[in-house]
Amino acid sequence: MMATPDTITGPINLGNPAEFTIQQLAEKVIALTGSRSKITHLPPLSDDPTQRKPNIDIAYKELNGWRPTTQLEDGLKTTIAYFEKLLSTSHKR
Repeated sequence: MMATPDTITGPINLGNPAEFTIQQLAEKVIALTGSRSKITHLPPLSDDPTQRKPNIDIAYKELNGWRPTTQLEDGLKTTIAYFEKLLSTSHKR
């Protein structure tokens, strides 16, 4: 976004429009990390969105057909590896 012309202003949603539930996300994170965490269900907040599917039409139009290329599981694996490395080096200090 920093390299775009001044005529392109935000906000521009760069999320991935692949839809999944928070339950599915939590289960995937637990599985990928080997965590023994339990999922706790609480009532939704009054302003909690019922659908979490970002609209990337503006990004596609303004950023020369931009589309996300990283799948959820791949992104989670990269993020998990980053934090595992960060945590392991901080314990060595």
